[in-house]
Amino acid sequence: MSANLVFEPDVVLLDIEGTIASQPYVTAVLYSYLRDNLKDYVAAHHDDPVVQQILADTVTLAGEPCDPIETLLGWLAEDRKAPPLKKIQGMVWVAGFEAGRLQGHIYDDALAMLKLWHEAGVPLFVFSSGSVLSQTLFFANIPSGDLRPLFSGHYDTDIGAKVETESYRKIAGSIGVDPTRLLFFSDNPRELAAATAAGLPVVHVVREEEGTKPDPRFQAITSFEEVELRRWPTAS
Repeated sequence: MSANLVFEPDVVLLDIEGTIASQPYVTAVLYSYLRDNLKDYVAAHHDDPVVQQILADTVTLAGEPCDPIETLLGWLAEDRKAPPLKKIQGMVWVAGFEAGRLQGHIYDDALAMLKLWHEAGVPLFVFSSGSVLSQTLFFANIPSGDLRPLFSGHYDTDIGAKVETESYRKIAGSIGVDPTRLLFFSDNPRELAAATAAGLPVVHVVREEEGTKPDPRFQAITSFEEVELRRWPTAS
């Protein structure tokens, strides 16, 4: 995978976990924090109407009487992308970031190229299952500095699931770009397949440390430095 992949996009769309940031870090640090603090957060904010609605939505989605907190923790263990879990997840993470108990992470190769592309004027957008608020706090609390200025916008599953083709059509429409001009990076072949069906060019990010397996359907990289955006300056 040493040869550069060359693209001429108008806009870049990025997944976070396993793509520009470490999925093991997110799992070991952020998900662990959520698991350890969910009960206490709900207890401290039980009168918050938003929290009450999340708990009610959890019971409804479960389809049977249940302890909503235990159900949320079960979904977390399953890595289920349930909307109530994602909403409370964002709220717990916000509290952790604001208290200085959490930090974000980004791979060095991704950071170098995203800075280069941003400086060249290419708009960078993020699409993650984590809430937009938790995304922005994640990037605001990177040890090397606040990375929020790099990004032109953020999307979460409020626009649709990451494995659904219509989500990518909606994102392209929201940005105001033809799908064929929106280059998407992800480590997840299911997301890449959905984006491809919407007309997006895609790149599979395969990181050895993540245990990602190549997929013959997609062009792959092991580092963002392998990508050349021809209309933008490239690394020397």
